[in-house]
Amino acid sequence: MPVYFCIMHISFANNTNTARNASMERGDLVARTLYVGNLPWATKAEDLADAFSRYGEVLDSRIITDKQTGRSRGFGFVEVRDEDADGMIEALNGSDFGGRVITVNEARARESQM
Repeated sequence: MPVYFCIMHISFANNTNTARNASMERGDLVARTLYVGNLPWATKAEDLADAFSRYGEVLDSRIITDKQTGRSRGFGFVEVRDEDADGMIEALNGSDFGGRVITVNEARARESQM
């Protein structure tokens, strides 16, 4: 029996310069979502927010869990201010986090699973 997972509440900012500039002029906050992989199983959302907040403003963080067991799936997402995202990726991608080398990159839209 196949098991399907759904990730909800993930926002992906439009990264075109025109959209970014128009949004900034209106005073809106432009955010980007970063994927964080190879996390230790015991990692909590607060741990992610703590680590990333050293390099800029963290708006939200979450660990993805298995629906059946409730255990971490070893990855999560951190939503950050657009202007902080590149610095966070550069600083944290390939770094040690709880004894594991983590992967940090910009989250991509999930492909349809048909």
